Amino acid sequence: MRFADVDSQGHVNNVRFLDYLEDARFGMFHIDPHNAGDQPFKGLVVTRHEIDYRRPLGFRAEPVRVETWVTEIRPVRFTLAYEVRDDDAVYVTAKSVLAAYDVERAAPRRLSESELAYLVRFSP
Repeated sequence: MRFADVDSQGHVNNVRFLDYLEDARFGMFHIDPHNAGDQPFKGLVVTRHEIDYRRPLGFRAEPVRVETWVTEIRPVRFTLAYEVRDDDAVYVTAKSVLAAYDVERAAPRRLSESELAYLVRFSP
């Protein structure tokens, strides 16, 4: 949490929670800790966000965590669920739909077998 995340009412601004979700996705999909640091995905785009604000989160020194898991896997897209929380409370629940994307062609693509296998590791 950064001081700049807090608005004039003393709590984290609603837009900043999208940054927290992005940080969680980056940590989850940028480097595969099980394959010598390989990048598990070659291209992803967010196609949808859904956020429910459960309670205000004020500025504080203690960190909050973003728990993230995969709830649905399709051939071209998948859905992530999140909770922004600490040990005592859930501040935000959210979902994002991400699609596999071919950056060179600027077009959607199918998820590869290795990408699908990577996603399964984060499914309940």
